[in-house]
Amino acid sequence: MSEKKSVRATSERREKIISFLKQQGAVQVSDLASHFNVSTVTIRGDLAFLEKLGIATRAYGGALLNEQPGIASERSLATKQTEHLLVKQRIAREAAAMIVPGSAIILDSGTTTYEIALQMRDKQEIIVMTNGMNVANALLDAVDIELLVTGGHLRRSSQSFYGSQAERSLENYHFDMLFLGVDGLTLTQGVTTHNENEARLNRRMCEVAKRIVVVADSSKFNRVSLHRIIDTARIDVLITDTGISSTMHKGLLELGVDIVLVDNL
Repeated sequence: MSEKKSVRATSERREKIISFLKQQGAVQVSDLASHFNVSTVTIRGDLAFLEKLGIATRAYGGALLNEQPGIASERSLATKQTEHLLVKQRIAREAAAMIVPGSAIILDSGTTTYEIALQMRDKQEIIVMTNGMNVANALLDAVDIELLVTGGHLRRSSQSFYGSQAERSLENYHFDMLFLGVDGLTLTQGVTTHNENEARLNRRMCEVAKRIVVVADSSKFNRVSLHRIIDTARIDVLITDTGISSTMHKGLLELGVDIVLVDNL
């Protein structure tokens, strides 16, 4: 192929990738390589180019469209800690009220689950497993709570542990409830998060818990991140705020999801 044709082919491929990003919100390297019949190295080069332009943000195994309506981009833990704080605290109170003596629960990493940990420090005869360093720190002085930490590799940006060691730590346990934080939730694309390793661990958590309780303020709805955790229909309970749309509320009920609402004012 001549240099001129090669340049044109590259330009056309990148324009098509942008189109896919706008349509889907996220793309996978392997899917693009197969679609365009090029190497994964070539696709990673395309995504790096789009990232330099500010169009996309590369993630493990793919890329996300930058800051468009309906597309969730990852923010720092410090930023997320202060966002919608009052709503998160109200959600956390409802979640903590579900935890009764004798319960064995999983608290996923995240800012809303951190608030749950703060709300439940006076609970007694509770076993808590977490992959969140911030969650574990919140429970350090809760002497009547047996605290288990998954261990594994630490992802510093989210203060969360992940990897095969973390996944294996769940193998010999059965939990009553999982409190799961999310980056995005839609009726059709499910519960999603930014990081593939965290998504894999979250899926394992879902497998060992009797009930899956998603804790998410309404800003997370109709947003999608790159990696799916579970289908929306697998949620047992959703604790959220009154900012939820009527369409989302109705759709969740039709999927069999129990919904607990807190005030978002």
